[in-house]
Amino acid sequence: MRKLLLFIIGALIIVLASVGAYFIVESNTKVKPKVAKVVKTVFVDTVLNTTVPITIPANGNLVAKNRLELYSEVQGVFENSSQDFKAGQPYRKGQLLIKINSSEYYATVQSAKSDLYNLITSLMPDLRLDYPDAFPVWNTYLKNFDMDKSVAPLPDTKDEKVNYFITGRGVQSAYYNVKNLEQRLAKYRIYAPYNGILTESLVNEGTLVRSGQKLGEFIDTSVFELELAISKTFSDLLQIGEKVTLNTLNKQSNYTGTVTRINGRIDQATQTVTVFVEVRGEDLKEGMYLEAQLDAKEIPDAIKISRKLLVDESEIFILKDSILDIIKVEPVYFSPKEVVIKGVPDQTIILSRSIPGAYAGMLVKVNQESNSSVAKQTAE
Repeated sequence: MRKLLLFIIGALIIVLASVGAYFIVESNTKVKPKVAKVVKTVFVDTVLNTTVPITIPANGNLVAKNRLELYSEVQGVFENSSQDFKAGQPYRKGQLLIKINSSEYYATVQSAKSDLYNLITSLMPDLRLDYPDAFPVWNTYLKNFDMDKSVAPLPDTKDEKVNYFITGRGVQSAYYNVKNLEQRLAKYRIYAPYNGILTESLVNEGTLVRSGQKLGEFIDTSVFELELAISKTFSDLLQIGEKVTLNTLNKQSNYTGTVTRINGRIDQATQTVTVFVEVRGEDLKEGMYLEAQLDAKEIPDAIKISRKLLVDESEIFILKDSILDIIKVEPVYFSPKEVVIKGVPDQTIILSRSIPGAYAGMLVKVNQESNSSVAKQTAE
């Protein structure tokens, strides 16, 4: 009886536990709410095909078109300059940039001039006796001989006998020796070939300058060149003399340049062609970073849209009776943010802003503030 009683009590406990668990589970059951169907709002444009100009963006740094790297061809002490020989110092055309002490070499030149004068003087008695017709010409040359000026060219004598006589006595050899020394003497002074500014100074007054030593850099600040790398696809569309719009990074300053040179070689690594644009401006400085907009060509019957609207590089979404659909298009030109496409019929309604998770057959509603046409967007 005891075992039977324990069995009945255990079975009763199990039944009560099962019933209690059932009611607990049933009480926690939540009713699933009905999901409301969300219709996304889209921005659209009405297509109006027009002629779209292709503008190629490029950028680069300005470089002075006229640049003079100053090197010394002689040795001596840097004596002086017409201005302070410091970076940033402007010079006018013809002003003395550098003067190197040449007193020792000047004495050598004067000695050679004196030897030439004495040599011609020694020939005068023979010229008077043997070549009386040539004597007056050479006598005048001696009278006009100035030791403080550059040696004048020797008299031009048509008589071959006189030429043989003069050449045989070494007059021409002595003359060209003097001219050679004079050319060397001129290198002790360097003059500004144009109005410009000194951008680099590597020596100071009193410095010993050696032959072949770099002294500084001098540039013309009136004209600069911008080197641009253009894709080979559009290289044949650019012409020398074509105007180019240039602007700074902050878009506050605009300039107009001219294509002056186009490299005939394509860079094998980048497949680009180098184009040189000449630009002038008072506030331009070497090294300034500029962006260029090159007008390459015009695409008829096309539109320009954001690259975000392109699906798989060849499709776009259109709207038909509040339902999205996809059509094939022909991309013509890609820019960093936009793409020019063809193949979209006029009056077709397309998306003007991308929609996350969009798909063909999706139900949407149109925002009333959408632009009226792609043509308006393109013009802006």
